[in-house]
Amino acid sequence: MVIVVGGMIGLGKTSVSEIIAKELNSKVFYESVDDNPILPLFYSSTDEEIKLNRYPFLLQLFFLNKRFKSIKEALIGENNVLDRSIYEDWYFCKKNMELGRISELEMSVYESLLNNMMEELKELPKKSPDLFIYLKGGFDTVINRINKRGRTYELDEKLVDYYRYIWEGYDDWMYNIYKSSPVLTIDMDKLDVVSSVEDRNYLISAVKEKLELV
Repeated sequence: MVIVVGGMIGLGKTSVSEIIAKELNSKVFYESVDDNPILPLFYSSTDEEIKLNRYPFLLQLFFLNKRFKSIKEALIGENNVLDRSIYEDWYFCKKNMELGRISELEMSVYESLLNNMMEELKELPKKSPDLFIYLKGGFDTVINRINKRGRTYELDEKLVDYYRYIWEGYDDWMYNIYKSSPVLTIDMDKLDVVSSVEDRNYLISAVKEKLELV
């Protein structure tokens, strides 16, 4: 069984992944954040530096490479949870292209590489995840949680417009474009799965019910 946990930046993907993995006695494949040399540059650079050094494109290639490795391992193994996955990468790349941070040529190269990778996944015994857990929340919740976790490079006020642009299109991507698995939506405006045992139990029950494990 393979579960993907995704959604807007800051809503608790890692915490939810760890809770589900512990309950199902499975492994978590973590998003490459702390070992990512490009991410701080992506968030902290000026517009001029971004255009000169192409950080958004480099970041998407970095993530794509890491996520391809993770999902190959996850689909071959048993009972794995992915803290974000290769499926959402296209959405982030497209939004950055719309913002002019990634060129149309770079997007074309990215999509060609992604399509080749997805063809490789079709050769595996398991082709796609069993469930996508979509963490959904209002924009105020997103900003509050980004501020709460306190990664310095994520806290610059100039990033608020970027976060809002990504947030505004997420539901459309999730419900109208993503087709690789069933989706379970978890309302993170109402749940605090880290501090509340009741909320954590609700999450576990909802996932098990969706997977027909109860």
